[in-house]
Amino acid sequence: MRLNKNAFALTCGVIWGATVLLATAWLLVFGFEGTLAQQLDHFYFGYSVSWLGAVVGGIWGFVDGCIGGFIFAWLYNKFVGE
Repeated sequence: MRLNKNAFALTCGVIWGATVLLATAWLLVFGFEGTLAQQLDHFYFGYSVSWLGAVVGGIWGFVDGCIGGFIFAWLYNKFVGE
């Protein structure tokens, strides 16, 4: 079975982008410091633990997830070789 690279990339992008956005929103709503989440600003330009940062992180997470998902599906298809 081969993976559809574009569909897998889009799925990974949506899941990872939503995860970053919702995790940041969770920290903001419940008032946690989010010291671990603050480390994402090293990877995602413009990210911070704020409402604007949640949107920026969601966008960067979507892009990051799409790229990672595409590479994963491409490698999977290369190794399966059906």
